[in-house]
Amino acid sequence: MSKMKKIILAALLLASSIVLSRFLSIKTPIVTISFSFVPTILCAIWLGPKWTILISILSDLIGATLFPFGSFFIGYTITTAVAAAIYGFLLYKKQEDTYTNKQFIVRLILAVCLVTVICNIGLNTLWLKITTGKAFFVLLASRLTKELVMVPIKVIMMAFLEKILRKPFNKYLRGEND
Repeated sequence: MSKMKKIILAALLLASSIVLSRFLSIKTPIVTISFSFVPTILCAIWLGPKWTILISILSDLIGATLFPFGSFFIGYTITTAVAAAIYGFLLYKKQEDTYTNKQFIVRLILAVCLVTVICNIGLNTLWLKITTGKAFFVLLASRLTKELVMVPIKVIMMAFLEKILRKPFNKYLRGEND
């Protein structure tokens, strides 16, 4: 894929990430329900870890600057970078047939579970404790339920989306006419 195609795809994924996280999400002080993981995971599959980390950090910084929900805290940016790295290293398909569908599903489940445990339950709950001053385990109890519900939703949704988008992506973006 040419550099220009990568930049254009990254810009589209960045914009969709900001819209999904800032405008099409449900936010409470403790729990946020959002589908901003979709552009992050698609970026990880198509562009790899470097681009995914860059897009995730930019999405968080631009979103927090232009459409803030509260005061900015660098911990959440660190969490998005760690999640992007996990997704990028586990899901990147350098070529069309890098791994089979079964291997992709196993990698997807592993990536979603790691991001859920390390980033969403671990780091984000720690950042909430620091920013709100509430007890860690009180925050953890309410967040744990949401995260356990979201894991199968993320896996099923991304497996479905990747399968649907695979053919157009390979035809138009990975095509020979770069």
